[in-house]
Formats: sequence, C-alpha cells, structure tokens
Amino acid sequence: MGEVLSQAEIDNLLSAMASGEVDVNEMQEKDERQVKNYDFKRPAKFSKEHLRTLEFIFEHYGRLLSTSLPVYLRKSVQVSVMSSETVTFSEFTNALSNPVVLGISSFEPLPGNVIIELSTNLAFAIIDRMLGGQGVPLEKNRDFSEIEMIIIEKILVIAMQHMREPWKNVVEINPVLERIETNSQFAQVISPSDMIAIVTLNIKVGDVEGLMNICLPFFTLENIMDKLNTKFWYSTIKAAKDENYEEYMEALIKHVDVPVKAVLGSSAISVNDFIHLQVGDIIRLDSKVDNDLNIYVGNIRKFTALPGANNDLYAVQVTSVIREEE
Repeated sequence: MGEVLSQAEIDNLLSAMASGEVDVNEMQEKDERQVKNYDFKRPAKFSKEHLRTLEFIFEHYGRLLSTSLPVYLRKSVQVSVMSSETVTFSEFTNALSNPVVLGISSFEPLPGNVIIELSTNLAFAIIDRMLGGQGVPLEKNRDFSEIEMIIIEKILVIAMQHMREPWKNVVEINPVLERIETNSQFAQVISPSDMIAIVTLNIKVGDVEGLMNICLPFFTLENIMDKLNTKFWYSTIKAAKDENYEEYMEALIKHVDVPVKAVLGSSAISVNDFIHLQVGDIIRLDSKVDNDLNIYVGNIRKFTALPGANNDLYAVQVTSVIREEE
C-alpha cells in the first residue's frame, strides 16, 4: 500500500504544483518499472499459452494411440502427456544417446520437419511384441537390425498418420514419414540454435514404460502461432460439436479394412514331409467335413459357417455369431 500523506503535506504539494516547482510529468517518468533479463541466445518464441495448447493437441493424440496401437501389439497401451518445454535444437540433440530412434517427418503444408524420438527400451519391447514375444525390452542396448527397423518404421508411420486428427482444429496437415535415423548426428534438420517445442508422452505397453518426444521447430509452426491458443482451440472444438458427430464416426468406421478368414482346420506335419509335398498329396486336418468352420475377424473368432460356392467362387454361409461372453 502507498504512503499516506498528511493534510499539511498535501497542501504543500498542491502549492508547489501551482507555482511550477514540481512537474507532474517528471514525477510519472520517475516511476520504477520492473526489468527482465532477455537471453538473445534463447529467445522466448513459445509462450506458456502455446505450450498449453500443444499439450491439449497431444492429449487428443495420446488417446488415438491408446486405441490404435493395441490392434497391432495385442496388449493394452496407455499414453499420457508428461510435459512440454522449449529448448534449442542443440540441447535436444546433445541429450540423445546412441543408438536412438528418430522419425523425421514432413508436416505439409507447413515448412520444415517434425521429429519423433522413441525411447530404445520401448522400441525393443514393441519389436519383441510384433515378432510374437511377450514385449520385453533388451537388458543392454544395441544397434537395430534391418528387419527391426522395418518394424519400427511401420509403427512410426501409424503414429504419424494419427497426427492429422488432433491438428485439424488448428490446420489441415498431411504428415509423411521421410526417414528414420539411429544416430542423432544425422538428424540435423534445422540450425542448432533454433528454438523448438518438445512435448513428452509417456507410453506404457503392458508392463514396459518409455517416452516419446515430439520435436516441433518454431520455423515449422511460425505461420500458425496465432492459432495456438486455448481461445481458438475451444472455439473450433465447439464448432465441430455442432456437426453430427455420430454420423461422421460411422462413415469413418465403414471405410476401415478388416481381414476376415475362414479356417478349414489345422494339422501338424514334420518339416521333412512338408518340403517333400507333391501335387495330389493329402494332409489330414483335425476337423470333419460336416463341421462348421471358424470365421476370424482380425484375430478374433467371430462366426461359424458352412463352406460352399457362389458364382464359381469359394464362399461360406454364416450359421452363428459368437458373442464376446462366449
């Protein structure tokens, strides 16, 4: 609270102002103002509002990953946003170890590249799971083989495709994975002194936890920085809710490709018999001719059916639907 003047002091101040001894403008210019230090090596190009909006975007992104990755990994996946911060690109790359998984992607129509860093323990756990294992990471890190890189590339392509949905409230993007680097020295996509925003996601696949860092350069987001605020974000979400959301989701689901297969039966033979199979040989299965076939949607047994034909093509006739409780 300011100092309270007595009546005598007020009278003296008024008389001094009337005589011109005290200038009101000079008194206002002498007001002290707080000065903040500005680091020109680390310019504050991302405000707290920008980082908060990026967290909202990637919370939506995390929910998409939580629902899509279990289809491929056959394990529960939990994704949550841990933090967001702004650093220089050199600080980001210097903190990386080798080997590392860096997915470099375009962010069209925005300029530049976006980088996804996947922790190696999580990458090896995903590889183990995709190859039929329990999803256990390696005890000691090593370089990735070519086959392992192909598997990781498939997961990163899926991760990049899911970027479209959460970003559409800000800008329509078409992200494309350009390449994967395992050495941070080959991922110099921008100047080391340029500022970037990093959003860190915590991903839990079964019992294995790891981090995914999304590196967003200021150069890439510069043209849409005015849209990275909560006011714009909520206004676009409200406009989207006015549309018929259920019809929109139904239209998307109708275009999803799901593999369906009919299993005639199974049998076990030796490798020697297998490599010597000839045309006309018979393999005895564990099912009878009059038994219903099991129909699988993906890897889930969903129907039973009888084999047949339709217009000279093999076909099946569904006889029953298998419910989840069965």
